[in-house]
Amino acid sequence: MADTGEQGMYEDIQGYLNNESYNEAVRGLQLLESRYPFGKYAEQAQLELIYAHYQAYEHEAAVEAADRFIRLHPQHPNVDYAYYMKGLAAYTGREDIFDRFVPTDASQRDTSHAREAFAEFAQLVARFPASPYAADARARMIFLRNLLARHEIAVANYYFRRGAYLAALNRGAYVVENFQKTPAVADGLAVMAQGYILLGYKELARETISVLALNYPDHYSLDENGEFQSVYTLDGLQRSWINKATFGLFDPPEAPQFDNRPET
Repeated sequence: MADTGEQGMYEDIQGYLNNESYNEAVRGLQLLESRYPFGKYAEQAQLELIYAHYQAYEHEAAVEAADRFIRLHPQHPNVDYAYYMKGLAAYTGREDIFDRFVPTDASQRDTSHAREAFAEFAQLVARFPASPYAADARARMIFLRNLLARHEIAVANYYFRRGAYLAALNRGAYVVENFQKTPAVADGLAVMAQGYILLGYKELARETISVLALNYPDHYSLDENGEFQSVYTLDGLQRSWINKATFGLFDPPEAPQFDNRPET
């Protein structure tokens, strides 16, 4: 980029941003700040650098740029934007351009970025409750909380497949205790009931099933009478007639799995 003066460079950068040439915008903004660190566009360029990094899928760089702006300008009238973009960059930290066209189940993936994003959005809402970005941050926090709860259920299902029943039960209990009002709580109770059954704690299983039936009577693991229906019930292992007829050689029962989300 030629040095056309501070204003000329800034106008060129706006052209890059408007044309979605974000890599060019990043280079231009960095050059502008290095040449005019105390110019009238310096602070605005630092803010726009966060956005340009984010749009260029350089999420870690966006977080670093946001951190830098917050550190240098803690009283800036638009510092809430830096907090918001920091959370947004962490929120999509594992996403690349292909994720937008080939959706995957986020609950099956590493949730460290989700936890980080939740913390960043929570900080924004706590510090700037009247911010124009606060409402969106709150909505994303709800989504992230549901995602983190669903991840715990996915891990519990994995433990069931591995035969680690106590570990599965503990994951279900963690959801029930820490993620109240999320859709995953119903599955958390079902996981607990199944874990108790498999570990031989039938009375605890009955108590948990009663709680599930009282609060989530339509959960698919319950029949019309509120009885627990799964591969392993209070009455024991439910085997198909093929499995019984072949003495367990064919059609073996699968590990119990819980996911009350509607199919898409």
